Amino acid sequence: MNVSLTNTDSVNAILQISVAKADYQEKVESALKTFRKKANIPGFRPGTVPVGMVKKMYGKSILAEEINKIVSESLYNHIQENKLNVLGEPLPNEEKQQPIDFSTEGDYDFYFDIALAPEIKLNLTKKDKITYYAIDANEELVEKQIESYKANYGKYEKVEEGAKETDLIRGVIAELEDGKVKEGGINVESGIVMPSYMKDAEEQSKFVGSKAGDVITFNPGKAYEGNETEIASLLHIDKNAVETIAPEFQFTVSEVTRYQEAGLDQDLFDKVFGAGTVKDADEFKAKVKETIANQFAPDSDYKFLLDAKELLEKKTGALQFPDAFLKRWLLATGEERTAESLENDYPKIIADLKFHLIKEQIAKDNDIKIENDDMKTIALQATRAQFAQYGMMNLPDEMLENYANDMLKNKDNARNLLDRAMENKIIDVLKSKLGVEEKTISLDEFRKFFEKEEENAEA
Repeated sequence: MNVSLTNTDSVNAILQISVAKADYQEKVESALKTFRKKANIPGFRPGTVPVGMVKKMYGKSILAEEINKIVSESLYNHIQENKLNVLGEPLPNEEKQQPIDFSTEGDYDFYFDIALAPEIKLNLTKKDKITYYAIDANEELVEKQIESYKANYGKYEKVEEGAKETDLIRGVIAELEDGKVKEGGINVESGIVMPSYMKDAEEQSKFVGSKAGDVITFNPGKAYEGNETEIASLLHIDKNAVETIAPEFQFTVSEVTRYQEAGLDQDLFDKVFGAGTVKDADEFKAKVKETIANQFAPDSDYKFLLDAKELLEKKTGALQFPDAFLKRWLLATGEERTAESLENDYPKIIADLKFHLIKEQIAKDNDIKIENDDMKTIALQATRAQFAQYGMMNLPDEMLENYANDMLKNKDNARNLLDRAMENKIIDVLKSKLGVEEKTISLDEFRKFFEKEEENAEA
């Protein structure tokens, strides 16, 4: 078997694979014998079908299958062994490739078009200036985050004073008939209402100011008009029965509880950052400031990478791409893509491809590799960030690791995390190679960068 590559220009090549009979004959004979053992042909027991009959009936398809295996393997091996940086996947050459007749054994030639990535040379120095925008975790943001922690870690406590609209009022709910508790009627021992959830102002006012021991007559259908699910849940009945409920119910208040924010004390410090991590309010504020800064870091890195992209593309200059091949390949592999939609999308595709190749070259030049530990680290970071959005900072390591492992089991998630891990390492390299000038700006100023981008995209 002979494999040869002929460059038609710097980004296009034709790969020829010549397969001789000696290359596949033994494999075909072996495949025929294997198939003969399993063949289920009327009149013959499995394994007793004559080889000639199997060859006559299935020889052509078996020959085609084995040769295709050889060609695919040779194609892949040649690309790997010669470290060809190909774009897309090889396609049959439309001019040289002749129809293949597998009815008789012989020698075969296969021709494939291959697209080669353009050569990229990057010379990064400290003379290449770029600004890194660090977002200021100012006092206002710190105080806002602390208030959020206090709210998130608060709890409902019993109060003796009259209920407010946002208090939880607990008590017994009983159906009334002619102003009296109906025998065998609806009865809920553990009813709970919050006046602010009621749509009707009059019904709501009946509960505001109530205390333990008060008896309130109200109309659930009016209080929660239009919300059958809420009424069914309150009265512990089927949703279909809501339309037939009585107009009057009695609510005997047993207690009123009010949500109290957590205090700025050791209990809150321990819940947010773990027992003993911080010991007073000053340390807590400093830790909150550090946490906010860490949460902003990925946004700053993203902006840095966008700015670096512009700089790197200028240094790279114009690149030649195998446009005809890429359009042909994109049409062949994109089920919903049309020639018209491709012409519209192609400039963006090439722009994304150019930056992808630049990042690949940076990784190659700096021997960047992603190990299993890198994947685990990025998965843990993503997991912590997800929980942090809900104010859940101090979760057990075992719980975080379980979530991270589940994330890595999903192929799409794992691929995204791999890309992110590679990008993070590329960002670190760029920070070390380029002349980075750090500038601290407010969150509002930082957001304006992206408001401008959205305006430009819409225009």
